[in-house]
Amino acid sequence: MATMNQIQSLVLACVLAGCSNTLSASDHLDSPTVTADPAADIADLYGWMSPDRGELNLVMDISGKRFSDTILYSLHVGSSRDLHGSQAEVTIDCRFDQQARVRCAMGNDVAAGDASGNKGLWSQHRQFHVFAGLRDDPFFNNVRGTRQAYDVAAMALASATMDDAGCPQFGADTASEIKALWRQTDGGPAQNFLSGWSVSALILSVSVKSINQGGPLLSIWASTHATTANGEADTLVQVDRVGRTLTGNALLGLLNAEIDVDQLKEQYNRAAPKEWPGFTAEIARGLARYDAFDGHCGNQWLADASTGADRYARLAALLADDRLWIDSRFGRCEHAFAVELGHSQKFHDCGGRTPSIDTIDAFRSLLIHGNTSDFSDGVSQDAPMPSSTRFPFLAKP
Repeated sequence: MATMNQIQSLVLACVLAGCSNTLSASDHLDSPTVTADPAADIADLYGWMSPDRGELNLVMDISGKRFSDTILYSLHVGSSRDLHGSQAEVTIDCRFDQQARVRCAMGNDVAAGDASGNKGLWSQHRQFHVFAGLRDDPFFNNVRGTRQAYDVAAMALASATMDDAGCPQFGADTASEIKALWRQTDGGPAQNFLSGWSVSALILSVSVKSINQGGPLLSIWASTHATTANGEADTLVQVDRVGRTLTGNALLGLLNAEIDVDQLKEQYNRAAPKEWPGFTAEIARGLARYDAFDGHCGNQWLADASTGADRYARLAALLADDRLWIDSRFGRCEHAFAVELGHSQKFHDCGGRTPSIDTIDAFRSLLIHGNTSDFSDGVSQDAPMPSSTRFPFLAKP
């Protein structure tokens, strides 16, 4: 049976999953260290191929209204021949001065100067193209509808029985109400609560030939690092990281009243890749809760309905390796999670995440019902619409 602490944790989980009206993107309301410095707070990460397959497009959104001269902004691009193969990694590091001029370096190729104009800056060897400035936040989310759906789940949890895998048994009426509430806003049509938000956007188009040494499958994640004085030398400390949308905020500490969620998220945000598997068990616990929202435990993506405690182990391991995957052989990018689902060659689709595709609904649907289209919050696009083909892609604020 669920305790009151668990119900309170679900309310917190609602906030972490993106339904607080203080949020402006999918990775907001982060740990105390991150929220204390908006210039280091990664709001979202997007990555997709150009139609001619010649360039990888990358967008790192920052919650703050300007970049900081004390923060290092890094985009990590791995390349491999398969989803589980060894990776060759290239890192693009960007720094700003107090006049907001940027210096981005990828190996020995550098772009430096004012990158806030629509044309951005080309690097010296023309391996990448960079824009840095204020843009409209392309993230969209029905915050109030999501919150109301979570409220129903919280009430149902008070009398729910957990199965052997930790999934609460919700009845058909509860599941139906959750789904209906998710698609409305205060009893009317669904509204994008985040309309009109703006973010600092670091946007790059990178030559695929410069980053695909390990193979055609590209994996990306972003990180920010604070510069702190340490005697005579400065030290870089990782502050935040993001790969796929919502992985950290939606799944860490969900309904787990026995842990300090802030401390867990601090550890998660600062973790190096070799430490990521350490979060698998906690992610699995969050997956068990998400699996309950349609009233059927065991039909989540990659869930093994025949197992008990290990039902969510496969998906938890995949999500713990928090990178956004892109198949660089295809210039069409309309199917979220195409690489992870094994569908990139079937649909000739790069996967990844463009700023115009509703990746949030696809992710929630996979966690709840095992497909990418069954659950929706009723909001399907941002206004003004971003572009996936015209640099710098995001609309002006």
